Amino acid sequence: MSDIKLRSAGYPVIRNVPTTAPRRGALIICIYIIIMNFWLTLQKPISVLAPMEDVTDSAFRQMLLKCGRPDVFFTEFVNADGLCSVGRDAVIHRLRYNPAEKPLVAQIWGTKPENFVKAAALVEELGFDGLDINLGCPVPKVVKNGAGAALIDNPSLVKELFLAAKEGAPNLPVSVKTRIGFKKKNTDSWITFLLSLCPAVITLHGRTGKEMYRMSADWDEIALAVKIRNELKSKTLIIGNGDIQDLQDLKLRSTKAGTDGGMIGRAVMRDLFVFCDTPKELSIEERFKLLLDHLALFDKTWNGTRDFSIMKKYFKLYISAFPAAPLLRAKLMEAHSTADVKKALDEFMSY
Repeated sequence: MSDIKLRSAGYPVIRNVPTTAPRRGALIICIYIIIMNFWLTLQKPISVLAPMEDVTDSAFRQMLLKCGRPDVFFTEFVNADGLCSVGRDAVIHRLRYNPAEKPLVAQIWGTKPENFVKAAALVEELGFDGLDINLGCPVPKVVKNGAGAALIDNPSLVKELFLAAKEGAPNLPVSVKTRIGFKKKNTDSWITFLLSLCPAVITLHGRTGKEMYRMSADWDEIALAVKIRNELKSKTLIIGNGDIQDLQDLKLRSTKAGTDGGMIGRAVMRDLFVFCDTPKELSIEERFKLLLDHLALFDKTWNGTRDFSIMKKYFKLYISAFPAAPLLRAKLMEAHSTADVKKALDEFMSY
């Protein structure tokens, strides 16, 4: 997008933030985080929606507002380098949000400190409540560029990126989302290093980058991170992540591991009510109504600027738990618009 188009679409243009100014010292950062940290106002255990690529966009987050919201929303992860390039229109949509979604944390990823300064400045200007640095994505196309989980083996660059983020967004709490190691478990030294940076929050996924999403999440390692935090008397909050099935599971795991809360990711694609205290049984009509609500939000939010096929990944979330669901989903996969979906649902109900 051009600068004019960015403004007309509601996006501020990335301002020219100097990158040659001295970085703030760790002590000053620690003090500043305590003062500005919205996380400290939340009741524990804190429930958080995980950032998921092409899943947790604004329309989906607004659906969770209808069904049972977490305490904190995260955006999809956004490439800082992309935000600072001629191709920024391909990624900046991930920063679109509705104010009702707040508190909302924007997550960025990349490897260039100078772009972290600029991206962080944009995040602050857009009115987000916090900024998170992705140090845990295990996807090959990310790690092969030295980003995501690969940064666990590059602490010197992590420090540069963190300080750059604080420089660009001095009024926001900066947090990190990471794993217990890259190729092998390295929780002790890795968490000790991260705590030295005084992030507002460390969200810790209980798998290594190499494990991706295989194996069970190791919550003993997450508990070890809490133990290290407590021994160092750090004010950083620790949010556990990995295999949490629902809000009750979040509370149980948080209590057992001693975390300040939990982050739920994949389970929300099985149940929109995952952040509710009690499970909710839905009729077919209620499922159809939720799907139509989501479609309406998708159309309103993106107004034809995103491919309708993106919505197809959500169909199983709504069209399930009744005998003919697989057949109806197959029919819906042929849809090219909201009107096509409505027609298919009407035909199904008329039989």
